[in-house]
Amino acid sequence: MEYVRLGKSGLKVSRLCIGCMSFGGAKSGYFKWTLGYEKAAPIIKRAMDLGVNFFDTADMYSDGKSEEVLGRVVRGHRNDLVIATKVYNPMGPGPNDRGLSRKHIRDGIKRSLERLGMDHVDLYQIHRWDYDSPIQETLSTLDGLVKDGRTSYIGASSMWAWQFAESLDLSERLGLEKFVSMQNHYNLAYREEEREMIPLCISRGVGLIPWSPLARGFLSGKYQRNKKASGRRYKGDQLLKQRFFKPGDFDVLDRVMDVAGEKKVTPAQVALAWIVHKPAVTSPIVGLSSVEQLEELVAALDVKLSPDDIKRLEEPYKPRAIEGHS
Repeated sequence: MEYVRLGKSGLKVSRLCIGCMSFGGAKSGYFKWTLGYEKAAPIIKRAMDLGVNFFDTADMYSDGKSEEVLGRVVRGHRNDLVIATKVYNPMGPGPNDRGLSRKHIRDGIKRSLERLGMDHVDLYQIHRWDYDSPIQETLSTLDGLVKDGRTSYIGASSMWAWQFAESLDLSERLGLEKFVSMQNHYNLAYREEEREMIPLCISRGVGLIPWSPLARGFLSGKYQRNKKASGRRYKGDQLLKQRFFKPGDFDVLDRVMDVAGEKKVTPAQVALAWIVHKPAVTSPIVGLSSVEQLEELVAALDVKLSPDDIKRLEEPYKPRAIEGHS
């Protein structure tokens, strides 16, 4: 396993990050397709065996159960790992149980640490932009969490590039901790981030840890044009159905399948290899449902793509509406 710096920080992370949204085992609601402890534990343990040290979760995944599962599995290995979680989404019915106010961030980190069974996380991220909280309040609160040791670094996730630029500039002017990473929506079927966010991150030295590098599994090749889709994830994940499965998405998938066939690897390995080859991408965040899938994606780190391969993979893409900021 290769380890690289996260942005301009001194933090070293594995070239692949395990996204823990797939873990939690919620019995109802959006996350009912996720895996409980018994099925998630072998995947997390095998990832550590393979040298993966970077795990990303969020307080809202399975209503906190994802953090509980991750914390329970990695107990005893804490010093070897980079643990990241996120705050913003509703975690209760009250008006202060959501957002990026000082109150909710402080409550959020306290509860996340309790669920994880840890005294600090390595990377604490704002899950989305909060239009109801002043960004200075959010940044000063995050700065305080670094100072008191509850997190080592801070990061951000999907937002408009102007919002991220404003945040970085304000932190610079006020002498506050700056975001070291951007967790953005980016894959071969969704490349709108190449217009503004990615160039901004490159210019500021911010590490990219893209979510959904396989387009929620669409780029794995298990779905076919003009054939009824099925499967646990497809049935339970409304966003998968909404964001992909358009004719243009299948045009991209067809090209992925072509390149995969030529290289005698899987479509998922080609899609992941493409994003690993992109500038500023530190560690794509992959969701998993089995040990076999994990091993397939770790092997993708060894797949080499030529400039011509990359050009062919990118050729079918057509601009699309912005998705993933909410």
